[in-house]
Amino acid sequence: MNVLFIASVAVIAADPAKSRELFIDGLGLPLEPDEGGDYFHSERIDGVKHFGVWPLAEAARACFGADDWPTEHPIPQVSIEFEVADASAVAAAAPELERKGFHLLHGAREEPWGQTVARLLSLDGAIIGISYAPWLHSA
Repeated sequence: MNVLFIASVAVIAADPAKSRELFIDGLGLPLEPDEGGDYFHSERIDGVKHFGVWPLAEAARACFGADDWPTEHPIPQVSIEFEVADASAVAAAAPELERKGFHLLHGAREEPWGQTVARLLSLDGAIIGISYAPWLHSA
């Protein structure tokens, strides 16, 4: 696996509106909502390709297809995505991680917004993604 850069960091928020107060009102970050959702994000913060406040329910839908986080897994506090060269590199990374003994939340798949990602949950409760987001590779 060849990680090119950290693609994304997102705080997982049980109360997204309250969490956004710190990041938008307190820190003045230029976070904007996605269409019709509660996910606020920005690709305009130097030093990171993407920063977001990800509602826990949306993280649960992305990982498990349900609004509630399963009780058998620790509730995540953060999501960190490591960017690779292309979608086929994500597809290769998922079984590589499994062979190394890591349990994936889900294998490589393309999300509705065009990102290809495989995710696992670290022992520390962080969602770790191996990602290919085509728009992050544009000049």
